[in-house]
Amino acid sequence: MGKTILVSTKKHTYPIVIDFNLFDKPLSLFFLKKGDSVMIVTNKIIFSLYFKKVFNQLHNIGVRINHVIIPDGEEYKTLITVNIIFTALIKNLHNRDTTLIALGGGVIGDITGFAASIYQRGVRFIQIPTTLLSQVDSAVGGKTAVNHILGKNMIGSFYQPNIVIINLNCLDTLSKREFSAGLAEVIKYGIIFDEKFFSWLENNINKLFNLDKQSILYCIKKCCKLKSQIIYEDEYEKNKRALLNLGHTYGHAIEAELGYGKWLHGEAVSAGIVIAAITSKKLNLINNKDIIRIINLLRKCNLPVKGPNNMYIKQYFKHIYRDKKINKNKIHIILPIKIGKAIIYNNISEKIISDAINENKNLIF
Repeated sequence: MGKTILVSTKKHTYPIVIDFNLFDKPLSLFFLKKGDSVMIVTNKIIFSLYFKKVFNQLHNIGVRINHVIIPDGEEYKTLITVNIIFTALIKNLHNRDTTLIALGGGVIGDITGFAASIYQRGVRFIQIPTTLLSQVDSAVGGKTAVNHILGKNMIGSFYQPNIVIINLNCLDTLSKREFSAGLAEVIKYGIIFDEKFFSWLENNINKLFNLDKQSILYCIKKCCKLKSQIIYEDEYEKNKRALLNLGHTYGHAIEAELGYGKWLHGEAVSAGIVIAAITSKKLNLINNKDIIRIINLLRKCNLPVKGPNNMYIKQYFKHIYRDKKINKNKIHIILPIKIGKAIIYNNISEKIISDAINENKNLIF
């Protein structure tokens, strides 16, 4: 029933292993052998749920295992937390032959990947994502980062994992809010690349909420396959990979302005997608029917379709001008032009953005 998808870049090829009950089977850590060292990075909640099973699998291989528990939440995705990992590595005498294992959601994965990319100038790492958002998006593709108080993911690197292990049973313990947040990134793929997948989501969203096994497997495989194709074409986000940032320019502004963790990443992206769609409408690039479909599907997933009531245009611009997609002080935003296709719109005017934010505030349908 499971699936293995290969991610290929110019320098690396690695598998994404997707299946149920992976923690009850010998893990596909094919490059680990007896005598190797690993450091598992996780948080308290995931430690209590899954650490013992992963530990036992690694112990059976015969590797030396240490672990470090870091604080949970987007607000702790900082250089201070990265230093906690470094301290644990150094105290336990981990050298360049060690492997970091990210056991957790997107925050754990991003921090661990970034730490791996710079510890002793780079060590191996494994992604074991435990949330829907990390399974379909952040664990795949090698974008690692931490936040700065002035901007989201401003300090980071492109650094590919050696393997991504997606145990679909982890979704059983995910809160409804976290699951909904992950669906924002799922819907993003349909809007950008695949109208048929978007239609499938419209027809099967209740099955996903009910954790129907066949539907969950299909959905996550589809997202990972779409992302792996983009990474193959554009690993370092020089062009086409930037499309995956649909909704993120506005969404990152919301996260940074409100304070990391107030809105979940997927919630901010959801509102950001709607603002991006309205921006596209202001430019006569998308029809209203497609915008309504996007809003209806996001609402069906219990996701916000409007930005925060207490956030104003100048606050958006403060963060938009710090966005990584700014080039020569010109604003570039990913815009949907129809369901199944998006573009990178260069040098968009402040007036169009302001009008879109205002219309989103007054959204009535």
